[in-house]
Amino acid sequence: MISATHLHAMIIHFPIALLMAGFLSEIIALFTKKSFFRDAASYLLVLGAMGAAAAFLSGDYAGEGIEDGPLKVPMELHEQAASVTLWLAIITAVFRVVVTYLKYDHRWTTWVFVVLFAALVGAVGTTGYLGGQLVYRHAAGVEFAMPDFKSLPDDED
Repeated sequence: MISATHLHAMIIHFPIALLMAGFLSEIIALFTKKSFFRDAASYLLVLGAMGAAAAFLSGDYAGEGIEDGPLKVPMELHEQAASVTLWLAIITAVFRVVVTYLKYDHRWTTWVFVVLFAALVGAVGTTGYLGGQLVYRHAAGVEFAMPDFKSLPDDED
């Protein structure tokens, strides 16, 4: 059975990859002036924002019951960073969609978009770092289990 913790761990990698690849595509578009990379960045951003929403919801569900105890502060920091990341993803995606839909393509909108996207990538990195600290430093969501030595075959040498 897949727990909420496992589901969150599986989901979070999609928005991370999509948003990072989208930002890289936008940077390439700035230098090459090719619409392919700009369009790819837009699609990756929208998909990454949807993935960020899924990651946030699964993480919120996975973190239930950890409001007290030694993980309270690290969990709150990760949750706050995830909220910032989600809102930045939504704002950045809506900005790009509106600018594209209205065909309001000016130099200042491009730079506002790049700054928003860079802030989003920074927020993704911060959120991922804090989530990694929860798992690798505080062992949040890690199940410790010893093997059942009774069921292991005996050495017959």
